[in-house]
Amino acid sequence: MNYNNILTEKVDGIFTITINRPDKLNALNYETIQEIGMAVRFANDDDDVRGILLTGSGEKAFAAGADISEFAAFSRDEAEKLSRDGNRVFTSIEHSKKPVVAAINGFALGGGCELAMSCQIRVASETARFGQPEVNLGLTPGYAGTQRLVQLVGKGKALEFLMTADMIPAAEAHRLGLVNHVVPQAELIAKAKEILTKIGTKAPLAIAAVIRCVNSHFAFDEDGFETEIREFAGCFQSEDFKEGTQAFLEKRKANFKGA
Repeated sequence: MNYNNILTEKVDGIFTITINRPDKLNALNYETIQEIGMAVRFANDDDDVRGILLTGSGEKAFAAGADISEFAAFSRDEAEKLSRDGNRVFTSIEHSKKPVVAAINGFALGGGCELAMSCQIRVASETARFGQPEVNLGLTPGYAGTQRLVQLVGKGKALEFLMTADMIPAAEAHRLGLVNHVVPQAELIAKAKEILTKIGTKAPLAIAAVIRCVNSHFAFDEDGFETEIREFAGCFQSEDFKEGTQAFLEKRKANFKGA
């Protein structure tokens, strides 16, 4: 599939999506967000893909916010559509049955920070910077930043972060729990691939079930405990469960097929 704003590559079961607007610091316009959504759907439908890596081109920015020039003159209805459609894409990433790791190579501001938060795991370079500066524009975040940030860093810190519009370095983001790992820029992609490769050795159906269980904890209309019970029982029907238990008993490495 051809895209205008992103690059994609599949190597050894890892599907890499690179936001490719370096002249705009990889700012997220409407088309870019929709292309990311299409690429994630494609990866989820590809049986050869075990994990998805999301990053930005260059070393300056993962995604330095939304493309303000695109929406500055929007009406209320246009703004609502922008937010709803973006939320749909970011939620599809959060609920991806294949794990999505964000490799944050620079600025992750506004929509860029929200995009990173929609991924299951975040790895940041030492030079990465995070912020939700929307109040400087007279706005709130539009892609669930107020919701996912609370989940990751807690209510008090989230409110401070959102209301001051402060930009924080990677080390502080790691201390707060906003990112999982911080590594030198030169090691960023390798670290993200290392995590995805390790996850790729596990049972794909069980990985997808874990993602559903964790997301269920935060869903207002679901009981996470019940979801876990159902997912646990459902795994017993899989060939992967039979293979995993047999491999354990035979003291060998399991060969999971995702069935």
